[in-house]
Amino acid sequence: MITDNKIKDVLLSSKSAGTIKVGFLLVPNFSMIAFSAALEPLRVANRVANKTLFEWVIASPSDEAVTASNGVRVDVAQTAADLASCHIAFVCSGINVKEYADQNVFNVTRRLDRQGVIVGAICTGTYVLAAAGLLNETRCTVHWENIDGLAEEYPHLEITNELFEIHNNRITCSGGTASLDMMLYLISQIHGQSIAAQVSDQFIHDRIRDPSDRQRMELRSRLGVSHPKLLTVVGLMEANLEEPLSQTDLAMEAFLSTRQLERLFRKYLNTTPTRYYLNLRLARARHLLRQTSLSILSVALACGFVSASHFSKCYRETYDKTPRTERAPE
Repeated sequence: MITDNKIKDVLLSSKSAGTIKVGFLLVPNFSMIAFSAALEPLRVANRVANKTLFEWVIASPSDEAVTASNGVRVDVAQTAADLASCHIAFVCSGINVKEYADQNVFNVTRRLDRQGVIVGAICTGTYVLAAAGLLNETRCTVHWENIDGLAEEYPHLEITNELFEIHNNRITCSGGTASLDMMLYLISQIHGQSIAAQVSDQFIHDRIRDPSDRQRMELRSRLGVSHPKLLTVVGLMEANLEEPLSQTDLAMEAFLSTRQLERLFRKYLNTTPTRYYLNLRLARARHLLRQTSLSILSVALACGFVSASHFSKCYRETYDKTPRTERAPE
């Protein structure tokens, strides 16, 4: 159930009035799947109900056509100012969000908030709301790839790994197909489970996921292995990137000898535990370099490296470029 009283009041009063208007502010390089998975359930809800339950406004910060990260250009019939007529307005963005999150975008979102619109975010749109100061003391979520970067840049935020969060007059969604689950949830809360189920069926979506469902596949599916002790060790590695555990400690936690641990990694992952762990830390570093303005030393320390020079050496050997080059604009 929606527990935020303001959101509940707005949505239920809007339902009584007949139509709920939903806005989408498309930031350049936005995620097309996250946007369409949020928009299409509204269209289908109108279709299955045989009446207009929802209307929508699609705008961009520049009031001009905007291009998604897949290269598809979307025309916008309305302006950012038209979003003020919406009950809810979502900021939709995608890769390289920091390049496009400028003062104009912040001003639009802050103005909507002052005008009483429920301001939400889809995918990396959460970063826009954070940078605009609209997520203070609010629980929020973001795409799993961006969680570390957002947490490092805004350590005061309460960031979760949920598919979507509804808290303190904010709705944030991790993006991808989670947008569909979020909209189905909102539809069920406003117009009932029956309509939400019919919409879900239209998308051949056999289960409406709860907010607490995992963003990522289970570890065994991602790795393609099911050995319980190997999964235990990899899970420990993923949970301890900033302060890496020794190979001896990892083996002890899984009740293995270090030699047995080496054999498991060779057999199932075709690498050594040391190399696998290093790759995990470097992958996290790559995300931080691309998503934050943290210094290279800060990124190195956040990923378990004792010095910037050692970090740069490992990074260059793995990605064939230095951390500084990785961050430099193309």
